[in-house]
Order: sequence, then structure tokens, then C-alpha cells
Amino acid sequence: MTGPRPGGDGPEPADWATVLGELEGEVVAAEATMHEDAENRADEIAAWALRAQAWTPPSGLGPLPEDLRERAARLLQHQLAVAEALVERIIQSQRQRDVAARMSYAPTRPVASYIDQVL
Repeated sequence: MTGPRPGGDGPEPADWATVLGELEGEVVAAEATMHEDAENRADEIAAWALRAQAWTPPSGLGPLPEDLRERAARLLQHQLAVAEALVERIIQSQRQRDVAARMSYAPTRPVASYIDQVL
């Protein structure tokens, strides 16, 4: 049975398997966001980062069961890899934005041409 979460974010998961499943879903969703049109999903990426930073284990579940430790360790590695990829994408995006800001999109001015001809 689930009860309300302390932050008011909805019902609290009943067990560690459910918690890990939800976290795995979040990581897969974040990873998918990177492969889509990230320019139009910047707000979603930022929201995912905030959720990841603010996460705390649900209360009342007790310690992580031994049979879920390997799954949790793999999930942590996956989270770290996705976080690193997000950071790389953000840096790459900032560099591209800086280059684009330095480029002039104004039409080029005509260049005078002189032809030397004998009259």
C-alpha cells in the first residue's frame, strides 16, 4: 500500500523494487531526451536535472535489500553516464551558441570591381 510522499508529490512507493523502477524510468526518459530535438526540450532537460538533484529515498522502506543491490549499482552507473552526457551536451550547446552569436547574418556588402581597359 502507498501513502502520501512528504513533499506532496503523490503516493509513496511501497517497496524498493518500485522505487528502482521509477528511477530507471527517469534515467531512460532523460537519455531519450538527449536523442531528440534538445533545443525544443531545454525546459524538460532542466526540470529533469532539478528532480534528480532533489531526490531523496522514500521514508519507511528500510535498507536496500541485498537482492536489489546489484540492480541499484547498475542504475547508479547508468545515472552517472547519462548525467555526464547531459553535461557534455550542455557544454557543446553553449559553445555552438557562442559561435553563432559571433557570426554575422547580415547580407554581405557588394565589393567594388574595377576593370582596366584601353580606350
